[in-house]
Amino acid sequence: MTVGHPLYAGFPVYPFQPPPDLAARQPVAPVAIVGGGPVGLTLACGLARHGVPSIVLEARHSVSVGSRAICISRRSLEIWARFGLAERPLAKGLPWIGGRSFWRRHEVLHFEMPHEATAQHPPMINLQQCHAEQYLVDAALASGLVDLRWHARVTGVSQHADKVTLTVDTPGGSHLLDAAYVVATDGARSTVRDAVGLELEGNSYEGRYLIADIVLDEDWPVERLAWFDPPSNPGSTLLAHRQPDNVLRVDYQLGPDEDPELEQEESRVRARIDAHLAMLGRAPAYELVWISLYRAHCLTLPRYREGRVLFAGDAAHLVPIFGVRGLNSGIDDAANLAWKLAAVIRRQGAEALLDSYSEERVYAARENIRLARKSTLFMSPPTAGHALMRDAALSLAVSRASARTLVNPRQSTAITFPASSLQTADCDAWPPAPVPGATLPNPRIALRTVDGGLRDAHLLDLQGLRPVLLLRHDNPLAGSAEERDLQLIRVAAARHGARAGEVAIDLYGEVAAALALDTPEVAWLVRPDGHIAARWRHFTLAQLDAALARMLGHGA
Repeated sequence: MTVGHPLYAGFPVYPFQPPPDLAARQPVAPVAIVGGGPVGLTLACGLARHGVPSIVLEARHSVSVGSRAICISRRSLEIWARFGLAERPLAKGLPWIGGRSFWRRHEVLHFEMPHEATAQHPPMINLQQCHAEQYLVDAALASGLVDLRWHARVTGVSQHADKVTLTVDTPGGSHLLDAAYVVATDGARSTVRDAVGLELEGNSYEGRYLIADIVLDEDWPVERLAWFDPPSNPGSTLLAHRQPDNVLRVDYQLGPDEDPELEQEESRVRARIDAHLAMLGRAPAYELVWISLYRAHCLTLPRYREGRVLFAGDAAHLVPIFGVRGLNSGIDDAANLAWKLAAVIRRQGAEALLDSYSEERVYAARENIRLARKSTLFMSPPTAGHALMRDAALSLAVSRASARTLVNPRQSTAITFPASSLQTADCDAWPPAPVPGATLPNPRIALRTVDGGLRDAHLLDLQGLRPVLLLRHDNPLAGSAEERDLQLIRVAAARHGARAGEVAIDLYGEVAAALALDTPEVAWLVRPDGHIAARWRHFTLAQLDAALARMLGHGA
């Protein structure tokens, strides 16, 4: 809930615009997306980049209020960059690379996520969800291919052989909307999920956290800060993240006997925050902006496809906030689904692509849940035994470096698919390099400019929306591969005499080191979402054709 502060009051309120369906039944839309949050909007913008129009149905009249999901990972930034969405989040967000954890008054961990000074994006940025949503709304509307309908609540779902019919309630009355495919991104309380009879499976935890956004006038480090059993809030866990506009996001655990409704009263929230600031020697000079309540869930649907209805984001899975895997996994859902849905609609890919979406993203959700569950058991011990083990690890970490790995929060990273129906197994022995199913790395390259000079770029800057064949410029099969429906990225080991834009120059040796481009015959097949589909030390055109067909869901 907001506390009467103008910080989150300046976002546009969108009036109801009667859709054409109220006047007459419209032709079948290619895609209807139920839910206009960050996952649904990312998917809509991704489909638009592929030239596929969509209708987005959102029951609200504006973006969400408050910080909510605040940590955007490097992988998510790479996805947004591919969809033309990263510029504004990067300009507004606060980058960070690590954090510190404390037990009582002792620092027990100072960690840094993997990062390089030459990386294109930071490991993580902090950005309130309301800002991210507004940027996505603006991009969706600017695309010309997203029909974003506010005040539209889906109340019914009916599947047919060739379409899905949605019942939509609006201020102007109810109407029916037909779509070839429906994607549910309508959150934890998904009405679409209920309508098709699917249920989330897994565990929920009793530990509850109260979340507060406060505006401070003084500087605060941009890092993840965690306090276990601090003197300010004995027996509790407290987290802090600095955000744009001098906002500090504070999360603190409520005790099992505390009334969540009572604890959301402003005076009680202030008492907790005042005590913590006093413990740090800081004055309690701040403005309280927003309050919310959170409970950890480790839940997923067993499948993300039910006929012509697909699920993504919180409608498909609920992951604890610890390790920031919730929103980031939803953005990855959208990236995985956008190119597959576009390929099926354009008849470039088989229906099996949509099954592979479910296969891959259910695996990713279970992997995220596995990792997040470890953090949840540490952050919110569900039993006295778990609490005893947690406190023992924290006390050891005060003096023993070997125990500090037990305290590490394990932040979100890109998921590698160890097996997928779209991947081609290796037929060669490889030196260390990303395996099929991993995401393509993003090393520095150089590009020749029109005037003959060189400019720095990164490998993923070159990836478009088609499948990519990445190879050395002197690969003997490069010319023949041009005949396929592929984007060719040619990499030269040194300065090359080609014209501007034709060849990526591995000026710093980073591409060769990352992708083992040590012989002319090496090649990599990369999916439009950045996952590696196949790699060869030596390949034939027949192998390439088989791998490409497999990647598009046609099997082999």
